[in-house]
Amino acid sequence: MHDIGQAFLAALALIGSLDRELIEIVALSLRVSLSATVIAVCIGAPTGGLIAVSRFPGRQAAVVLANALLGLPPVVVGLVIYVALSRSGPLGFAGLLFTPAAMIVAQTVLATPIVIALVHRAILVLWSEYGDVLEVDGASKARSLRELFIIGRGALLTAFLAAFGRAIAEVGAIIIVGGNIRGYTRTMTTAIALETSKGDLPLALGLGMILITLTVIVSAVAFLLTGSLRSK
Repeated sequence: MHDIGQAFLAALALIGSLDRELIEIVALSLRVSLSATVIAVCIGAPTGGLIAVSRFPGRQAAVVLANALLGLPPVVVGLVIYVALSRSGPLGFAGLLFTPAAMIVAQTVLATPIVIALVHRAILVLWSEYGDVLEVDGASKARSLRELFIIGRGALLTAFLAAFGRAIAEVGAIIIVGGNIRGYTRTMTTAIALETSKGDLPLALGLGMILITLTVIVSAVAFLLTGSLRSK
């Protein structure tokens, strides 16, 4: 118990000292996760919206698949991307393996189904309420989606934040494709796993505190912004 208390004090001291390595790890984590989240939203939001407002063969299968992919095992995703990006893989020529770009790809694959599923559910409800009006007005599918996205902007924000939470907490996939290289591909989650296994509790606890703090801040911002958007 005494050792754990000392580790917590050392972690607080490490955070307060603004250690360069710690700052680099946090900055990389945010850069990779935000990039993956933005890409996931750009892909997932239109896809989820189109599935909600369109009628086409296999539509129900697409809905089932999108929801099934919510449970993708991160280590399997990491393994598949590793194989694809390896030197002998189909995308090996790009030289992305063990780079932040590979980590962004892995997080995007994991976050996109979340965006598709959440946006689909939200837009489906809005389409049942406003779809007839938009169709009578002669709105195209693109215009209808734009209008529904404006109305349901709170749901879009929720999808963004859910995807960000999935991305920034990820460890299994990115440690496989990123390699956890010090000063290059080491994020908060991979560093916590590594430092804990090495017995460096102060750094692991310090990163854990920062990760929890960021999660709380994101949740608080989500709550405030969602409430603000719904009141408009």
